[in-house]
Amino acid sequence: MATNEAFSRTLIDAQLGDAGWKISDGVSTHFEYLLADGTKADYLLCDRNGRGLAVVEAKRSSVHAPTAADQARHYAELADVPFIFLANGREIWFWDWRNEAHPRLVSTFYSQVDLERRIATAIQRRDLLSVPIDKRIAGRDYQHACIDALSTEVRQGRRSLLVEMATGTGKTRTAAAFIKRMFEANAATRVLFLVDRITLAGQTEENFIDYLPELPCYVLRAGRRFDDAKRITIATLQSMVNIYRDYSAGYFDLIITDECHRSIYGQWSGVLRHFDGIQLGLTATPCVAGEDQAEDDRAFVRDTLRFFGVDKPTFSYGIGQAIDDGYLVPYQIYKAKTVKTAAECGFEVNKDELDWSAMDEATAAELRDAFGAGKSITVDPNALERRFTIPERNRAIVREFREVMRNGYLDAKGIQRKPVPGKTIVFAVTRRHAETLARLFDDAFADEKPHPAVRYADYVVSDTGGDDTRDGMTRIRAFKKEKYPQILVSVNMLDTGFDFPELQNLIFARYTKSAILYRQMRGRGARKAPGKALFTMFDFVGVTDMHEGDDRPVEGGAVRVREPKPRPQQPRRLLALDIDDQIDPTTRAWLTMDADGNLVQPEAVEALAQAIGARFESWLLPREAQFNPEQLRWLRLIGNTLRANADTLDDFTADHLDFFQSFTALGGQAAAIRLFGGAQALENMLSSLSLAVFSPEATGPGHAGDAVSAFLH
Repeated sequence: MATNEAFSRTLIDAQLGDAGWKISDGVSTHFEYLLADGTKADYLLCDRNGRGLAVVEAKRSSVHAPTAADQARHYAELADVPFIFLANGREIWFWDWRNEAHPRLVSTFYSQVDLERRIATAIQRRDLLSVPIDKRIAGRDYQHACIDALSTEVRQGRRSLLVEMATGTGKTRTAAAFIKRMFEANAATRVLFLVDRITLAGQTEENFIDYLPELPCYVLRAGRRFDDAKRITIATLQSMVNIYRDYSAGYFDLIITDECHRSIYGQWSGVLRHFDGIQLGLTATPCVAGEDQAEDDRAFVRDTLRFFGVDKPTFSYGIGQAIDDGYLVPYQIYKAKTVKTAAECGFEVNKDELDWSAMDEATAAELRDAFGAGKSITVDPNALERRFTIPERNRAIVREFREVMRNGYLDAKGIQRKPVPGKTIVFAVTRRHAETLARLFDDAFADEKPHPAVRYADYVVSDTGGDDTRDGMTRIRAFKKEKYPQILVSVNMLDTGFDFPELQNLIFARYTKSAILYRQMRGRGARKAPGKALFTMFDFVGVTDMHEGDDRPVEGGAVRVREPKPRPQQPRRLLALDIDDQIDPTTRAWLTMDADGNLVQPEAVEALAQAIGARFESWLLPREAQFNPEQLRWLRLIGNTLRANADTLDDFTADHLDFFQSFTALGGQAAAIRLFGGAQALENMLSSLSLAVFSPEATGPGHAGDAVSAFLH
C-alpha cells in the first residue's frame, strides 16, 4: 500500500468522519490552517462555534506518529488549543500537552462533543485531594484510605488503577464515593461501570440511586444505545460488545470494571481499551501471583496485572484484616465427606455393580466405552455430578446437614458446636445436581414447612434457559425478602456479587480448584448483620482443605459419612464435561431485566443479531493487529452487515460484497481483493470469519435461527 502523506490523509479524513467530524463544512474542520508564524497545521478541529479545540499533525504511515510531537506542540501553542492528535493513518495518538508529558495511543479521534466536554471540565478542575469524601457513602477508615490512594495516583497522572478489597467490605460504596469526588473535582463527567451479569447491573443501579442521587445513572440494555443525558452507564460486557465501536475514544472519562471474568483483561480487552478514560479495576481476589495457584488463577492474576500495568494492586484490604477490624464476621467450618468422596486416589466402580438393563442405550454405550475391556473403572471424586452421579451420596449430604443443624457436633477438642439456623446457600455443580439437591433438602425439612406446597428449598441456575432462568430473579428475591425458601441451591448465580448479609450458612457440594472462586463463594457469608456473630461453611467435598491458609476460622469436626451403593433403579446419564471454575461473560445468557428485575425476553431477531455481533467481535478482536485501518473499516462494515441481516444470512462470502450497497459504494469485491492482498487472501479471511460466526459449533445444531436458543440459554 502507498505510504505517502497524501494517502495517510485520506485515511485520516475517513477516521475523522467516523468520529463524527464534518470534514467539508469549513467550520468544525480546517485543512492546512495558517498560523501566526506562517507555518500550517495539517488540521485544526473546532467547536460548534468555530473556536479551536485541537490540532492534528498528519504523517505518512511509515513514520511513527509521536516523533512529530514537538512540531505539533509548536502548532498547538500558536493556535492556542489544549489538545493534539498525532496520526499516520494507522495509529492515532492523543496529547493533553498542557497537563501531560507524553502523548498516548487511542483507538479513535475524539468526537467534537467529547473534546468540548474535556475543555469545559479542565477550566473548572480542582485538586482531587481537596474535595472532601462523602462519609455518608463511605465512612470507614480503609475506604477513605483507598479513595485517597486512588486520588493521589490520578493526581500524579497515572491512568490505570487496581483495588483489591475483600467481599463485603464495600467496594461499590468506595467506588461511588470516588466517583463523586471525581465529578466534584471536574476530573470526570461520564463514567462506565462494567459488571459481568445483568442481575448485578440492576443491583448496582439501586445502590447508585441511593448513594449518588445527584448523578443520573441507568443500566444499558442489550441492543440499546448510550444515554447521553445520563452521567453513569452501568453495563455488562454483552450489552457493550455490539455498540462500543460506534462511539469515540473520549466518550467515557472513567471506566470501572467490577469483578469481571479474567477474559475482560485478555481476549475482550479491546472493549475496555477502546475508551480513553482512567481505568479502575475492583476485585475481591488477591492479585498476587504465586506458583501454588491453580492455572486459571495464575492466568487471572497475570492478565489483570498486565492490563493495569502494575505489579501489585494500588490498594489492598483483605478478609483477615477486615475480620480483625470487625467489619466482617468470622466463620467456622464443618467438614464431612462421604466414603467415596474421601477417596484421595479415586474410587472403584465395578461393571457388575451396575444394572445395565435399566439404562437407555446411549448411557449404556458411553459406559461400555468407559469400561472398555476392563471390569472396573476408577472415578475421580471431582467428576461426581459432572460425568457420574451417586444418588445416595447426595442423600447422605442432606441427612448430615439436617442432623448437624438439629443436634450440633463435637469438634476435635470435644466442644459442642451448633450452627445458627437461617438462610442457607448450597453451591452445586450442574442444573441436574441443583434440582436433585433442592428436592432432597425440601423433603428433609418437610416438617418445618407451613404447607406442603411451600418450597423450603429452591434452586437457581445461570447457564440454562426456560423457566429456571426466567424465574431466577423472582426466586432470589423470595429468598432474600420472604421466610421461604430457607435454602437456595445455586449453579453460578450466587457465587459472586450476591449481597445478603443475613445469610447464615454455606454448603459446598461443588469442588473447585480455583482459590479465586472459592474466596468469592466464601465471601457470600461474611457480611455483618444484626445479631450475626459468625457464619458456618459446610464442606462436603474437601474444598476447604485445599484453600484454607492463613485465615483464622473456627474448625468443626471432620465426619465421614457412610455411603450406600448406587441404587440400580436410578441410573442417570451425565455427559457434561468438567466445567471451567471461572465465570466467562461471553458464555452467559444475555438477559434483559425490567425496572422490577423481571426478565424481558428480547425479540428473536434482535437476540440473534446480538449473538452474531458477539461472535464477530470475538473473531476480530484478537486479529485487529493483522489489519491496517482501511481493512478494519471494511471489516467493521461487514460486522454491521451481519448484525443487520442476522435473520437471512447463513454465511458471508466475497459475492456479498457486490450485493450490499455499503460495499458496492466502495468498489465492491474488486476493491476488497486489492485491499486484502488478492482473491485467495480475501477468501481465506472471509472463510475464517464465517466459520467463527456461522459454523454449527458457533450457532448450535440446525439453521442459523437455532443460534437464538443457544444465545439466550
